[in-house]
Amino acid sequence: MIRHAFALIACLVAAPSFGEEIISTYGYSTFGDLKYPAGFEHLDYVNPDAPKGGEISIFALGTFDSMNPYARQGRAGALSTIGYESLLQGTADEVSAEYCLLCTSLEYPESEDWVIFHINPEARFSDGTPVTAQDVVFSHFLLLDQGLPSYAEAVRALIPEAEALDDLTVKFTFAPDVPRKNLINQAGGIPVWPEHWFTQTGARLDEARLDIPPGSGPYMVETVDVNQRITYVRNPDYWGADLPINRGRNNFDRIRIEYFADTDAAFEAFKAGEYTFRQENSSLAWATRYDFPALDNGWVVKAELPNGNLPYAAGIVFNLRRPQLQDIRVRQALALMFNFSWTNESLQYGLFQQRESFWQGSDLQAQGVPEGQELADLEAVADDLDPAVLTEEVTHPHVSDPRAPVDRGNLARAIALLEEAGYAADEQGRMWKDGQRLTVEMMTDQPTFDRIFIPYVDSLNRLLGEGGATYNRVDPAQYTDRARNFDWDMIYDGYSTGLEEGLGLGQRFGSDGLGDVFNPAGYASPAVDRLIERVVDATTREDMEAGVRAIDRIMRRALFVVPTWYNPTYWVAYYDMYRHPDTLPPYALGQLDFWWYDADAAARLRSAGALR
Repeated sequence: MIRHAFALIACLVAAPSFGEEIISTYGYSTFGDLKYPAGFEHLDYVNPDAPKGGEISIFALGTFDSMNPYARQGRAGALSTIGYESLLQGTADEVSAEYCLLCTSLEYPESEDWVIFHINPEARFSDGTPVTAQDVVFSHFLLLDQGLPSYAEAVRALIPEAEALDDLTVKFTFAPDVPRKNLINQAGGIPVWPEHWFTQTGARLDEARLDIPPGSGPYMVETVDVNQRITYVRNPDYWGADLPINRGRNNFDRIRIEYFADTDAAFEAFKAGEYTFRQENSSLAWATRYDFPALDNGWVVKAELPNGNLPYAAGIVFNLRRPQLQDIRVRQALALMFNFSWTNESLQYGLFQQRESFWQGSDLQAQGVPEGQELADLEAVADDLDPAVLTEEVTHPHVSDPRAPVDRGNLARAIALLEEAGYAADEQGRMWKDGQRLTVEMMTDQPTFDRIFIPYVDSLNRLLGEGGATYNRVDPAQYTDRARNFDWDMIYDGYSTGLEEGLGLGQRFGSDGLGDVFNPAGYASPAVDRLIERVVDATTREDMEAGVRAIDRIMRRALFVVPTWYNPTYWVAYYDMYRHPDTLPPYALGQLDFWWYDADAAARLRSAGALR
């Protein structure tokens, strides 16, 4: 057994029994690049002297009937994971680096066949009981036995073994025949729950419930008023308050969430001071509704703050399981009828940019013609590719005339593509092939999408003939059921991507993920499958990035998602009693994390009658 080590710096120690060196360290990054040295005092983007106190309040829409976010049953309340910690924690200014939180150190062989974490002996749950290795093991297997099936199935195949070597030492052993990338992050990211609470209560992780286990994190549930509000309170005895990774963070005494039935009610409540921080996602509201007295009086700050995260790879997703959508020429024709320029200028106040890449604006975005390692990766799978991929410019979204919903040139190109695919128009302009009419349904559950997608469906009917395209807004329950069962033609959805990619690529874009909700289009390509293996096996960041760029190039050409819009900034409005560091980190807004409360400014607002 490896000796119990509490090294605060990364070092190499001999392990004769295994015949390989063991790395002992205070943090982990896939490619070994940690920004913060051992013994760092605080994260660069926080105010280490930020005062503690006050309350921040935000809003949520709809309803909730559970505080357990780990079950498919019920609808969990907002921020219901806030009280739970894991062995490792990431930062908001690094891509994949993680540092010890519940642990003091970790060690693993160069092969990364296993990892051992040494738990901080000071770590405590909010009920005062210590966090133990047995709790970590229990939590791991609880997720495998009762967690979401998609998670459990994937992780069981990767991390089949976990054992407590003693009360403060836990070891994860990885499956022998799986890639090692991201496995240490996976093990270190497991939320840790107290085994004794589940034993005493008989609770299950897969059931909706309002009473939840105590966590080891900085916040605890204070009050729950179902469908009205949730309040979290900072634990005055939080064990990790003085850790370097926590200094300048968790500054509010309370975090309150107010629930509203619709966006209009939520906005009116903000204007009246019923809650105090609002992150806006409606271009209509941002452009037209921020003209109320609290803003005019200087009580509310309206700001656009930089957002360095990858934009969600969202757009109009085609369900490739539908026979009529398997022909790329059909998808190209339907895509040509979406006029981003007109939509953005006429309906979204020119506030958005058009997305091109699945990894927009990052080093993983394909550009120009392939070259270097990216070209070499593509050549390695050339037998499964259109040869043009190797020589042509990367695919960009089409350009449309902003003066009208239908670009006549694009309409003509779309008709030609359908004719090339074997479709012919009848006297009413309806498109037929082999006795089957080409029809599509655009499904959504969001009323705010009506003004965006009804014009698009109208444009599709110019191409397909009246009734060829339908717009169907269904209730959320029906939408969820149909989406999970892939019973749709087109929806507004997307793919989560990251600045460092690995095993998750297969679940989202590989053949193994064809039945997974994380791959809504049902996209698969033999070339991409092989490139995913190269990305997973990459030993340098440069090789990983080149492989992802090659995948991006292939998938953009396949056009299973019509890229729509993204916003490179955060739109925020808040009552002028909150402060943040002058320079925000690239990967987090951090309003609930490292912002803080100005008590004097809050007193002035209350005196002026700005707050309820």
